[in-house]
Amino acid sequence: MSKDILKIAVVGGGGHVGLPLSLMLVESGFEVVIIDTDAAKIEKLKQGHFPFLEDGGPELLKKLKDNPRLKYSTTPGPISECHAIILTVGTPVDEHLNPRLSSVYAVIDQVRPFLRNGQVMILRSTLFPGTSEKIHQRLVSWGLEVGVSFCPERIAQGKALEEFRKLPQIISGSDARALETARRIFSSFAVEVTELNMTEAELAKLFTNTWRYLKFAVANQFYMVAESKGLDFYKIREAMTRLYPRAQDFPGAGFAAGPCLFKDAMQLEAFHRQNFTLGHAAMLINETLPEFLVEQAKREHRLNGLRVGILGMAFKADNDDNRESLAYKLRKLLVYENATVLCTDPFIQEAGFLPMEQVLESAQLLFIGCPHSAYRSIDWRGRTVVDCWGLTRQKK
Repeated sequence: MSKDILKIAVVGGGGHVGLPLSLMLVESGFEVVIIDTDAAKIEKLKQGHFPFLEDGGPELLKKLKDNPRLKYSTTPGPISECHAIILTVGTPVDEHLNPRLSSVYAVIDQVRPFLRNGQVMILRSTLFPGTSEKIHQRLVSWGLEVGVSFCPERIAQGKALEEFRKLPQIISGSDARALETARRIFSSFAVEVTELNMTEAELAKLFTNTWRYLKFAVANQFYMVAESKGLDFYKIREAMTRLYPRAQDFPGAGFAAGPCLFKDAMQLEAFHRQNFTLGHAAMLINETLPEFLVEQAKREHRLNGLRVGILGMAFKADNDDNRESLAYKLRKLLVYENATVLCTDPFIQEAGFLPMEQVLESAQLLFIGCPHSAYRSIDWRGRTVVDCWGLTRQKK
C-alpha cells in the first residue's frame, strides 16, 4: 500500500451522496474503492452507466472508467487495505419523528471485522448531534484505535460535482490524526475547509437544512394566506422583491420535499427535546400544502370522477429523484377524492405514468407537481391549472 497516495473506501459509494464524492476523490488523485451491496448498480458503473441525473456525472465516470485508482466491491473486504473509510448511510426519522440510527450502527457492525488501528472513519450523512462521539466511543470499546470525523455533505441534488469545488467543506475529528486526514481529503478539491468539533459540525448540518425548510415554510404560509383570500401571491412577491435587496432571499412557494429537509428539521426538534416549535410549525405548513391545493381546487371543481393530471412527480425540478416527493401525497389526496389521476414526469419511468402530451390532452384539471423546465413551453391557454410554483404565470 503506497504511503504517498491515500486509499479510501466509500461505503454506499453508488448512491447520490457517495458516487459523486468517489469520482471527485479519484480525480483529485486518491485511490478509491466504491463499496455498494447493489451488484447490478456496480456492474452498470463498471460499464460507465451513471445511475441517476447528476450534472457532469456521466462525463466524469466515462473519463475515469478505466482509471486504475477506481475500484468497486460489493463486500466490505477492501476496507482493511484503506487509510480512510467514508460512510454515506442515510439517517431517516422513525414513525414518531425521532432519529433512527440503527442503519448507521448496522453498517458499522458490518465493517467492524475489517477495521484496523490507524484508520479514520469519516461520517458524511446527517447525524443526530452527539452520534459521531458515540461512534468513536464504540470503536474504542472494541479496542480499535480508529479516528472518527464528521464532514457533512451539503451539496444540492444533481449539482454535487460543481459545488464540491465552489463550497467550503466543514470538517471535524475525534483527534488530530482524524482531523488532518479529513483536511487532506477535502482540501484536495474544496475552495476551503472550516473546522468545528464533531457535535458542532453535526449541528451545522441540521441548522443548514432546517434554515432552508423554515424559509420555504414562510413562503408557503404566505402563499396560503394570499390564495385563500383570492389574491395573487406571485404578483405580491414580485413587488416585494423587485430592486429591494432585503427581500432577495424570499423564495417562491412550492413543495418542500426530498430526503433531507423535513427529516433534518425533525432531527433538530428531537435534539431540542421536542421543543423546537419553529420546526414543528414549518412541518405542519410544508407537509399540508398538498391538502391546501386540493381544498382550493374543490371550491371550483367537483373532483369525484374528474380526470386530473399531475405534471411532475420528482421532488425537485429537472431531476429524477422522487424520494419523499409531495407530488405523491398530492396524488393520494386526489385519489381519495375519487378523481381519476393521470401522472407524468419526463425524468421518472414508473408503472402507470403517461406521456406528457397524453396527460395534457386528457386531463380536465392540471396540478403542477414539480416545475420541470420542460413545462415552460406549454401553452396554458384554455387549461385549468393549480400551480403553487408560479410556473404558469411566466408564459400566458
